[in-house]
Amino acid sequence: MGSKDKVDMVNHPPHYTQHPSGVECIQITEHMNFCIGNAVKYLWRADLKHGDGGLEDLEKAKWYVEKEIARRQARS
Repeated sequence: MGSKDKVDMVNHPPHYTQHPSGVECIQITEHMNFCIGNAVKYLWRADLKHGDGGLEDLEKAKWYVEKEIARRQARS
């Protein structure tokens, strides 16, 4: 594997760039608040890693959504 073929695990790791849309998740989530952006990130890549059918990433997304709900309820 030549140096130009080297995987960039910092800027473009494979599980961030494999979505069928060809869009990198950060292009969308950078316009959201932290919790919503993280929830979307975990939903976006739920089937792209771990080999657990996406369950770990779905649980993480759920955690961030619940955190955002609690934050908004505290404001009202």
